[in-house]
Amino acid sequence: MKMQPYKFRDVEEMLDSLPKEERTITEFLRSLVLDTLPQAKEKLSFNVPFYSLRKNVCHIWPGSVAWGKKTYEGVSFGFTYGSLLLDETNYLDKGTRKQIYSKKFLSLSEIDVTLLKSYIFESALIDEEVYQSKKLKD
Repeated sequence: MKMQPYKFRDVEEMLDSLPKEERTITEFLRSLVLDTLPQAKEKLSFNVPFYSLRKNVCHIWPGSVAWGKKTYEGVSFGFTYGSLLLDETNYLDKGTRKQIYSKKFLSLSEIDVTLLKSYIFESALIDEEVYQSKKLKD
């Protein structure tokens, strides 16, 4: 079963398809990731931008980009290693997922830039730690 009815060619095409408020939030989050992790590689996966160093670190999922037939309002920012982040304030939504934690934003004013940047940076450190520990086992 295909997850989305349409496959975007690149991030710009995906951005062009978004409603104005989602696009604004997505572009802001995208800039935040690329400013925090300038070495990160951006790629579309499941029709949304994922950011990787050794492995995927985080992703931005605009609500109007369907997961199967499911859409929602806002933009979700997910962390691949969310379960390993120090989230003492419970800022991130754990949901029913074991590893990926996220935060949904309905407006730019909801984004705590300092906190989100710290999670992005911490995710990059965890990515390197996971890579090094697997490398030692091999």
